[in-house]
Amino acid sequence: MDAWTFVYDWWRRFGAERVLHPTAHDVLMAAPGLGDYFRQCGVIPASRRGVTAALGSGCDVIIWPGGDVDAMRNWRRRDEAVLGGRTGFVGQAIRSGVPIVPVASVGGHDTAFILSEGRWIANGLDRVSGLKAKLRGSRLPIVLGIPFGLTIETIPTHLPLPAKIRTELLDPIYVDRDPERIKDRAYVNSIYREVESTIQNAMDRLATQRRFPIFG
Repeated sequence: MDAWTFVYDWWRRFGAERVLHPTAHDVLMAAPGLGDYFRQCGVIPASRRGVTAALGSGCDVIIWPGGDVDAMRNWRRRDEAVLGGRTGFVGQAIRSGVPIVPVASVGGHDTAFILSEGRWIANGLDRVSGLKAKLRGSRLPIVLGIPFGLTIETIPTHLPLPAKIRTELLDPIYVDRDPERIKDRAYVNSIYREVESTIQNAMDRLATQRRFPIFG
């Protein structure tokens, strides 16, 4: 839900003056009805081609590097910054010559109880049907939510619980624009760690504002 609230607040602040393209997983973009709705709202696939084109046209783009690993993390890990070890966003920033603006958010994972990330389920089904390659993910979370109780979700089917979502845009992190830097693993990893630690520090601070375990 933090994605929805962030995009809505961006639109309230900038309107058509500054266009933001959110990104979404292929599974969501391919979902009947939902994918069409996303495209009408300006959501683009989380791919190098789509993000490069959007940045090249002067638009802003928000990505969630952790993808399914982040979105489907256990409720007990709700205040952790999870980027999944995926450094592609650093290479994208170098390639497009744009800074990285970290976004810290807490509260989105209070809207549903993810009891298990379901890695064991995904692994078992993958051996039978190659599920991971089809879904481009490694999680099938067990969620306790309304109205279906305990469910295994590939796309959200629960109604979000009321929660306070606190989001903060942090200072930009500037990257070297030399395309050769993409091949420098030490440099890319250093930027990745800087982004991750910056987000985590801000999340720790935002989490201290939570007054209640569930409703924020």
